[in-house]
Amino acid sequence: MWPSEAWFDAAVGKSFDELVDEATKVSIEGWDFSWLDGRATEERPSWGYQRLLAGKLATAKAALDIQTGGGEVLAGAGAENFPPTLVATEGWPPNVARATALLHPLGAVVVADPEEPPLPFADGAFDLVTSRHPATVHWSEIARVLAFGGTYFAQHVGSGTNVEISEYFLGSFEPGRRRDHDVEAKQAGADGLEIAQCRNERLRLEFFDVGAMVFFLRKVIWTVPDFSVDRYRDRLKALYDQIERDGPFHSTMSRTLFEARKPPAR
Repeated sequence: MWPSEAWFDAAVGKSFDELVDEATKVSIEGWDFSWLDGRATEERPSWGYQRLLAGKLATAKAALDIQTGGGEVLAGAGAENFPPTLVATEGWPPNVARATALLHPLGAVVVADPEEPPLPFADGAFDLVTSRHPATVHWSEIARVLAFGGTYFAQHVGSGTNVEISEYFLGSFEPGRRRDHDVEAKQAGADGLEIAQCRNERLRLEFFDVGAMVFFLRKVIWTVPDFSVDRYRDRLKALYDQIERDGPFHSTMSRTLFEARKPPAR
């Protein structure tokens, strides 16, 4: 895919320094990527997680959304679908504040949680646990807080996601398999959950200007963990020249739709 007219409006004629400076001044709070409109494109999974999430919430009695970020995905599922009890956790203080402001008026409670075990809830407290792109997945805790017969429903980021970006800045390496969907499915099973769905798709991501890459790396910090503009200025300048010469920078992502159930009590 080649740059759209929107991309030309946003980036054409701007120097490397102008694009980078612009991207470093943008707020990265929450999980809103709308600043990338016209600057990058992300292929979406075929299943439509937010739509499916709305359906799951609508039939739940008590639900927990883990690592909710700024609460944008949960809010987008529609307050009319929220169950009587809805709790969201988040560990990064700026996102806790953002999620609270967004979700409290809709009837959801936001709990600041360090995202390390244990979850601050009683055994069997929820019949639905959800998460979109959790950084870590503690299956034993998910199984513990689920009621018997309850469901874990989530979209995970899989192994090898954006390895092209990581290698561009960090050099060649062998991605770990910790987040492979088949590995995660086995881990869930080992903690007593039964897999109902485990669908994986590999998707395409394109960056139309170097500023889009700077914004992305500031926000998705695990892609290049030590990223800063000063540290990687030479690589960023080379990327600017490459995009000017050859067109968009391409990367690939892995996404997995998980649905796992805690068996009914015997």
